[in-house]
Amino acid sequence: MRDGWTVQDIPDLSRTVAIVTGASGGIGSVIARELARKAASVVLACRSVDRGQATVDSIRAEIPDARVEVVPLDLARLTSVRQFARAFRSRHDCLHLLINNAGVLLVPHGTTEDGFERHFGVNHLGHFALTGLLFDRLLTSGMSRVVTVSSRGHVFGRIDCEALTDDGAGDYSPARAYARSKLANLLFTYELQRRLRTASVIAVAAHPGGAATDLGRRMSDRRLYRAIRPVLEWLSQSAAEAALPILRAATDPGVVGGEFYGPSGRFGMRGRPVKTESSRRSHDEETARRLWQLSEDLTGTRFL
Repeated sequence: MRDGWTVQDIPDLSRTVAIVTGASGGIGSVIARELARKAASVVLACRSVDRGQATVDSIRAEIPDARVEVVPLDLARLTSVRQFARAFRSRHDCLHLLINNAGVLLVPHGTTEDGFERHFGVNHLGHFALTGLLFDRLLTSGMSRVVTVSSRGHVFGRIDCEALTDDGAGDYSPARAYARSKLANLLFTYELQRRLRTASVIAVAAHPGGAATDLGRRMSDRRLYRAIRPVLEWLSQSAAEAALPILRAATDPGVVGGEFYGPSGRFGMRGRPVKTESSRRSHDEETARRLWQLSEDLTGTRFL
């Protein structure tokens, strides 16, 4: 597996059906565009249908024969996750690639429609439920992958399964909540890979490094963010560059289940997409098992 990987290395995807969550802008739209460029049939799962359709129109303007469509998905509402799954299943008999990319970053305290703290509810539970509801399609489609997008911020995360049902209002820190959700993404990926009983499906994780997208726009009025923004922008890379680790995890034939991909540079902020390592806590199997059981109970989703 070479380290100079680029989008030119993405193989032909003409027989691939893919879902990309959060594909209306930023990294997600780049992922959808590059998959479509290689002839995949791509479903853009977006909270805003208007923004998603604008991305579809942009992709078709550049790639006239692109097979792309937008289907509404709000990961903050489990009813929306179920509606999306039903809509997808009614249109597609197979699913080869599920990219759990959407997320919220450092938002003020709040809860999802189902009462979960927003980072945990959107970044982890919504994607857990989505994967479970579509898992039979992944199992029956030949070779398929689940790629879940985490962050280097996971290293600051802590998972206390006894406190995860609390909405976090008592001692809320957006940074802690975000790091916890990104650690949950990795615990989910590794536990899913351990539970798989077939080589036809693999679970992989990736992180984009520092990305110059609008995900952190809600931080713009925070004093600390204003102070460190010049450094963050210097360390960051474009959305197109930040999408590369996710695209490699999704399409490189040499990828193995349970691997983690990210930029090669210092602090994992930028550089070519390579296999990397995650924190010791992300490999805690007991915590992963407890998180899995809790996630099943909270979402009402059973899939393995």
